[in-house]
Amino acid sequence: MAGGVVVAGGGGKDYPGRFTFNVFITCLAAAVGGLIFGYDLGISGGVTSMDPFLKKFFPDVYEKETTITPSDDQYCTFNNETLTLFTSSLYLAALVSCLAASTITRVLGRRITYLFGGILFAVGSVLNAAAFKVWMLLVGRLFLGLGIGCVNQSVPIYLSEVAPHRYRGALNIMFQLMITIGILVANFLNYGFAKIEGGWGWRLSLGGALVPAVIIIGSSLILPETPNSLIERNHYEEAKAQLLKLRGVPNVDAEFDDIVKASEASKKVKHPWRNIVQRKYRAQLVMSICIPMFQQLTGMNVIVFYAPVLFKTIGFGSNASLMSAAITGVVNCVATLVSISTVDKFGRRSLFLEGGLQMLICQIIVASAIGVKFGVSGNPGHLSKMYCGFVVATICVYVAGFAWSWGPMGWLVPSEILPLEIRSAAMSINVAVNMIFTFAVAQVFTLMLCHLKFGLFIVFGVCVVIMNIFIYKFFPETKGVPIEEMTIVWKKHPYWRKFYDGDDSGVELPSKKKTGPGSA
Repeated sequence: MAGGVVVAGGGGKDYPGRFTFNVFITCLAAAVGGLIFGYDLGISGGVTSMDPFLKKFFPDVYEKETTITPSDDQYCTFNNETLTLFTSSLYLAALVSCLAASTITRVLGRRITYLFGGILFAVGSVLNAAAFKVWMLLVGRLFLGLGIGCVNQSVPIYLSEVAPHRYRGALNIMFQLMITIGILVANFLNYGFAKIEGGWGWRLSLGGALVPAVIIIGSSLILPETPNSLIERNHYEEAKAQLLKLRGVPNVDAEFDDIVKASEASKKVKHPWRNIVQRKYRAQLVMSICIPMFQQLTGMNVIVFYAPVLFKTIGFGSNASLMSAAITGVVNCVATLVSISTVDKFGRRSLFLEGGLQMLICQIIVASAIGVKFGVSGNPGHLSKMYCGFVVATICVYVAGFAWSWGPMGWLVPSEILPLEIRSAAMSINVAVNMIFTFAVAQVFTLMLCHLKFGLFIVFGVCVVIMNIFIYKFFPETKGVPIEEMTIVWKKHPYWRKFYDGDDSGVELPSKKKTGPGSA
């Protein structure tokens, strides 16, 4: 093939390119966008467990919490729709903004969408820190959500387009790493700020979101645009110069030519939202919907959002619950590093399946442990330190399973499998589905905990079984395949290849005799 390109083992082309300092710094500057999502995930759950915050904005919950006795039902202590709306309202705003970000990303570029996200998040953080009424909290949360929607839509696309295909998995997962760092920092800040005399530490927790927002705004001002976006907007010379700089090799003609071809095909698509429902994009559409849906139905965000509340419910004191949440944050961050080091070696599919099995086992253990102690009455009696430590340890193993599988893969896979002509629209669908289910889980968690008791973890366990079956049967391995060549993977899959009948791309399809759920 032209430019000395050879066929890679994954079924795509093997473009020349090195892991350069330039590409690392560029991806790092983009990946810091994950800080705002992670910081919010971590900070909201901790703040809602602080007594001064509850006393000021949610006095009913505060009164219920302070008057509850050991004989009362501990499961229902925090069941308050307004309180959960404080957490979940953000994700409705993110849903709206990620859909709008599709057009911005396509027309103005990935970098501008990223900048908008940082600005909107900064506004929200100021409003939340200065809040004196519930409505100010909710308006601030809406601005935070608008910012998160823009960032979550643009950053995974940016990273997948900038990274050399051999290292795309590790570099893309830097976004998830930043999410986990944001969660970790938020957990420790909550623990520290909760000790401030006068009960105003919650303002520092909420206002601290301004720091990652400023980091993102600064990063967006120095980031270059991706070659794919530049070509999409007819800046060919600038795109080629940027591609040469990113790849660190003297000749990028083969990759550049393929991006141009993909862009020309993309420009023929006048209505990407309508185009994405075509038969030949069925696999990408299904993955863009199912992967983010399953990512939320693992139950991980129950731990992230409400870890302090959850630990407080099962017998930990206020400070102990915040520290336990911080411990799970450390595990989350370290396990994401494991994913970065293994994803391009073992592949996406293996991590999906192993992580799912690990989470399932832990959910069964936690459900059993809480069921034995709390039963259906919610009255645990005396809880020993050994029991509490066992629950925390099991939840940590669960968090690790998510952090090296469904956490990072949920952002990596959708961003790398999408053809350029539907990339912005499909990524917006991916983020929108993620936000819909994040909102739903956040909004109904305390209600489900109140009514389902320890059975809540069994519900999430069933979801994990279903999603592992889905990955085993329908997801092919995508490691090492350039994103502009990703269609080949689907055309070789025993199920998805039937949606390419009559395709004239010149790719030789496998014979009908070749079977196996994960064949690629």
